[in-house]
Amino acid sequence: MSKVTVIGAGNVGATCANVIAHKDIVKEVVLLDIRGDFAKGKALDSFQQAPIDYYSTYLRGTDSYEDTANSDIVVITAGVPRKPGMTRDDLISTNAKIVNMVTQSIMKYSENPILIVVSNPLDVMTYAAYKSSGLDAKRVLGMAGILDTARYRAFLATELNVSPKDIQAVLMGGHGDTMVPLPRYTTVSGIPVTEMIAPDKLEAIVERTKNGGGELVKLMETSAWYAPGAAAAQMVEAIVKDENRIFPCCVNLSGEYGLSDIFLGVPVKLDKTGIAQVIELQLNEAEMKLLHESADHVKAVIDVYNGMNM
Repeated sequence: MSKVTVIGAGNVGATCANVIAHKDIVKEVVLLDIRGDFAKGKALDSFQQAPIDYYSTYLRGTDSYEDTANSDIVVITAGVPRKPGMTRDDLISTNAKIVNMVTQSIMKYSENPILIVVSNPLDVMTYAAYKSSGLDAKRVLGMAGILDTARYRAFLATELNVSPKDIQAVLMGGHGDTMVPLPRYTTVSGIPVTEMIAPDKLEAIVERTKNGGGELVKLMETSAWYAPGAAAAQMVEAIVKDENRIFPCCVNLSGEYGLSDIFLGVPVKLDKTGIAQVIELQLNEAEMKLLHESADHVKAVIDVYNGMNM
């Protein structure tokens, strides 16, 4: 793979493009935005960092989809950011139109790319991109779980006064208030987290994780970008390098966990083809109940989208 396109040169897209460039894993990153000069400026600034940070990836900014031709992977960050008081669901109408237009434009110039969706509301936007693209479901996935688990792990690292490098975790379900953190699958250097933290403190961290995006919106009056951009870049890296890494991602389910025809966050294995495997955990009754409750919420939003006849 030699070419990655990032759609949207806002904070998340520009961060994603910059992190991918620093990984030095592809020949070119194209940063596209309807504000063409804005994308050109962000890309130029980022490429001028190359001699300092020692990477060879070339960054190019544009407002023309022709420049995205033959992209191996496309990261879609385009859309209106969430404002204070807005839920992710409030964004559906505006951002669905944007994601559909972007996806159709991409497909005109790239035959069989892998699409990574970052736009919110994440689960339904990934579904929209899948429907608009006509691609195999294994080549369309959403970035949410990596970001959500990163927040969860960061909060745990702070509480336990340990390195975030040593914390591993699994988080499932929709991206938002109904996400399902799984303390039973959370470890610190292999030690179950339940052995290192009191139950009430762990529950407080789980609740903070569920509202992690909203917390940042309140603090900054806009959505986060450093962690989301880096999370999408990590997915790109796993695919480009054919690493078979296991991450929680928003993907199409076809019977797994008793769910079908829905895009939802579950652990998957990523390789050069996109989704190599959906991994089914042996959830207990309480965990499965929470997952299905989250799925019901996501399905309701997808029904809203389908009712718009886009």
